[in-house]
Amino acid sequence: MNEIIYKPVVIIHTPHESTNDMPIQPSSAKGIKGTVELYPEYKTDLKDLTGFSHIILIYHFHLSNGYQLEIKPFLDENLHGVFAIRAPKRLNNIGLSVVKLLKVETISSI
Repeated sequence: MNEIIYKPVVIIHTPHESTNDMPIQPSSAKGIKGTVELYPEYKTDLKDLTGFSHIILIYHFHLSNGYQLEIKPFLDENLHGVFAIRAPKRLNNIGLSVVKLLKVETISSI
């Protein structure tokens, strides 16, 4: 199989400074706000985004080291395959979240 390379188009900023203070489940993340900073060359990608209530973020777990094929999730005693649970230690370190869109703001450079 050929190698797949993807190019980042945004930087996601959250209040979390380490993996230790990140919520384990989405229900624990309610009320936590972040920002998504789009690289300037993709600013036309924002067209019509304000009409949506949510956006889908596909991201790279840049602080995750290694992977496990079976993991015991939080509050569970059994091992599960990594594809059956939400875990950051994945073979390709790819995550996906649906987040509420509060506003779209463009900042012009000086």
